[in-house]
Formats: sequence, structure tokens, C-alpha cells
Amino acid sequence: MPNPVQWRSAVGRQALYGALRRFFTQLGYLEVDTPLLIPTPGMEPHITAFEAPFVPETDVGQRRPLYLHTSPEYAMKRLLADGAGPLFQICKVFRNGEVSKTHNPEFTMLEFYRPRADYHAIMADLEGALAEADQAVGGDGFFRRTPYERLSVRDAVLRETGVDLRACADGPSLKRAAEAAGVRTGDATSFDDVFFHLFLQKVEGKLGWERPTYLTEYPASMASLARLKPGEPAVAERTELYARGLELANGFSELTDAVEQRARLVEEQEFRRNAGRAVYPLDERFLDAVGRMPPSAGIAVGLDRILMLLLGVESISDVLLFPAHEFV
Repeated sequence: MPNPVQWRSAVGRQALYGALRRFFTQLGYLEVDTPLLIPTPGMEPHITAFEAPFVPETDVGQRRPLYLHTSPEYAMKRLLADGAGPLFQICKVFRNGEVSKTHNPEFTMLEFYRPRADYHAIMADLEGALAEADQAVGGDGFFRRTPYERLSVRDAVLRETGVDLRACADGPSLKRAAEAAGVRTGDATSFDDVFFHLFLQKVEGKLGWERPTYLTEYPASMASLARLKPGEPAVAERTELYARGLELANGFSELTDAVEQRARLVEEQEFRRNAGRAVYPLDERFLDAVGRMPPSAGIAVGLDRILMLLLGVESISDVLLFPAHEFV
């Protein structure tokens, strides 16, 4: 049975969704609804999709695996490729195995896209949306502390650890510098793996305390769906939003080169194979859409975590009427 905190969160959630829908509608966004059940999930190396086998009971279709989507990204980009204007969606997404104080395997995501825009524009839209949501829900005003900080990954790591990513461009050199800064890297050897140890131990928890912080310009290897920064191909036009040490959103200036997108997804397939994870087939309809998309930007926002911060609660279970930890 939900407790009083969870009932209060249900009221806050209604206000949050209402504020977001008003904001994006006033900006000219169209709310869309794409399938939760899909033939091919995203290929992110550290995310596992829920498999849901399709078993035909009529003469239509054949027995095959389907999946609960981990994000509506692929479907929404197909709409952009077909000529849609600005789009947003509030939906449930599913990620297998993720249960903690800040994770639930079923959670609510706001995802939105703007054609003919870059990630600076999408950051500005999200900033405005969260400021209005803070007002509507009755938060403490934290999300109204605009403008939000913009901080590059390089500058954030340098500020907190003294390690310069530009001077440590490979795994061995970054591992030496990270360990000299007191980071426990274990058996990690690749640049990406060492970076995550460094970032999680020394940087992430210090982001977004005076006001929300957009972390920008990620290393190119960590942004498989993002456009590389013109004139600086070592970094990608990717951003993540942090508030009080908690990651809230992940967005990009979108990659629109289908050949490059295919190569990155094949590389991620190989990573998953080597890590012993399920390897999903390529989504050919998505890849076709990438090559037809206009220059665009988009971002995905974890609304349960936003609601946690707006209501001042410590656990994602406090904002869910039936959290997964009760039955998994």
C-alpha cells in the first residue's frame, strides 16, 4: 500500500506532467506516442533491454523476440526524418536489472527533439521547462536558478582532479594520471573504462550544487549517437544535466551521417559481444532515417529523478506508488 510520501508524489507528478505539456505545447512542440514494444532495442553498451517474445495466435506474424524499449529515440528520429517539426514524448521506458536508490527498471522519461537546432538550443528549452516545473510542483526554486552552469567534461575533470584529458588521450596514460590522483581503477585499461572510474569517484558527485550543471563536450568515444564538434573531432556535442550530484538528462546534437552511425553501432555490437552481453540486430529503418534527418538535437530526461529533487526525497521509491524493489 502506498505511504503518504508516495501519495504526495503522485500529486506532484500530475503537476510536473501538466507543466511540461503546457511548456512544450506553447513552444510549438507536438506530443507523440510511439510503441513501447519494438523489434530492435538501442545498442548502448551498458544497458540491457527486457525481452518479450511474440507468439502469434492468428495467421499474422511469426514467433520472434520483441523488446520493451529503453528509449523512444529510434522511433522519434524516424518521425524527424519524415519531416516532423519539434516533438516531445512522456513515456515509460524499461532497463533490465537496474534497481537502486536512484534506479527502477521501469521509469518515466521525457524525450524531445528539435529539427534545425543544436544541443545549445535543446539545453535552453530544457532549462525553461524545468524552471516552470519547479514553480508548478512547488519546489525549492533550485531549477529556477538560471542560467544553468555550462561546463565541459575536460574542465570538470581538471577542476576536481588535476587530470587533463587532452594530455591523457589513451588508456595507459589516463590510468597513470587517475591513479596518481587517488582513483581506484582496478583492472580497467581502456580510456573509456578508466574515465568512468575517474568520473564516478571524483567528479560526478560534485556537479550541480549551486545550480544545475550541463556537462558538455564528451570524449568522442562516449557519444555514439552524437555529432562530433566541428573543428574539434576529439569531442562530441553531447550534454548531460546534473543537479545535486545526480544525473538527470542526456542529449546531443544528433548524428545525421548514416554510414558513420552504422559503423558506431557495429562497434557497440562488438563491445557487447566481448562483454558477454546480448547483441541486438541493427535497426535498418532507424539507420535509413539517420541519413534523411535534418540537423537536429534531442535530449532524454529522467522524470522520476526530477520529481525526487523537486519534492526533496532521497529515494526513487518515494516517488513511485509501486516501486520494483517490492517485487524483484
